[in-house]
Amino acid sequence: MLIKEELNRYNRQMILPELGLKGQEKLKATKVLVIGAGGLGCPVLQYLAAAGVGTIGIVDDDVVELSNLHRQILYNHTDIGQSKAEVAAAKLKLLNPHMAFTAYQERFKRDNAMSICQDYGLVIDCSDNFTTRYLVNDTCVNLNKTLVFGSILQFEGQVAVFNHHGGANYRDLYPAPPSENINCVEGGVIGILPGIIGLYMTNEAIKLICGIGETLAGKLMTIDALNNTVMVFKIAQEKQVKTIKSEATVREIKEIDKTTLDQWLSESPDEIFLIDVREDYEHEENNIGGVNISLYELTSSLKSIPQGKKVVCYCQTGQRSKMAVQLLNGAYEGEVYSLKEGLV
Repeated sequence: MLIKEELNRYNRQMILPELGLKGQEKLKATKVLVIGAGGLGCPVLQYLAAAGVGTIGIVDDDVVELSNLHRQILYNHTDIGQSKAEVAAAKLKLLNPHMAFTAYQERFKRDNAMSICQDYGLVIDCSDNFTTRYLVNDTCVNLNKTLVFGSILQFEGQVAVFNHHGGANYRDLYPAPPSENINCVEGGVIGILPGIIGLYMTNEAIKLICGIGETLAGKLMTIDALNNTVMVFKIAQEKQVKTIKSEATVREIKEIDKTTLDQWLSESPDEIFLIDVREDYEHEENNIGGVNISLYELTSSLKSIPQGKKVVCYCQTGQRSKMAVQLLNGAYEGEVYSLKEGLV
């Protein structure tokens, strides 16, 4: 039940016919777990609290550092050295005193993952490393919980909703982690990007809780903030291919490793067409040859790809090149491959 002050506080969103009083009551009754209180976690937490989500759990074992402040704008210089989870909970309580917060000042690990997650209705992954992402995904699959996912690097972000009603999960998109972790510490990030991606993640969470709109369940949205490009990919799932007619056209994403590529280039270089699907500045810094066609320009550049060759797409980590294969499958007549794990 909403009290008078809450009715006034949430009035502007409650007058939306899609949300209404019933939607606001759903938000208040929901418990959401946010894993990571850094770049993505800050906007997610702030807007969940502002929207009136009743209970929020915050998992983060890190402390605030000076280098965080250009993108983690929930904190300021007086918070340096303090626990992110605890500082975030205290500040969010000031933003909305009608909510409950639980700060878990600990790393999300195998020995605590199930116990932390089990009491929450929705999980939001704002972590910045592959180990945690796979653990969060696997825990949600085991507990049958919907997972809102986001990631950021440099100028590019990704948003998805996994395991919704048993649908596609993170491993359907990325079956195994890369051999090396790449995050903002090594690759850098523009400060505004976590805000953009975090808001999309929160929007997905609100829609899922209230049961409104179209969500990104079983889909991956990529956003390139440098070139203002947004793309949405459907995530192929084995059971989807078997049961849904529209999935009959989904093709396997073929991958090859660097050793195989080197062998092909050595034995029959004229049969291989190599495409770097990263941005031009990335290609200039480091590449293994071929032509540079950005992922976001690929579909408009099909005529520049010669027919009858083996096309091999590559990027930094193997993520964008897999998306490139998805785009080319069906549009290109020949064989298309992704370089497994990319340049790392």
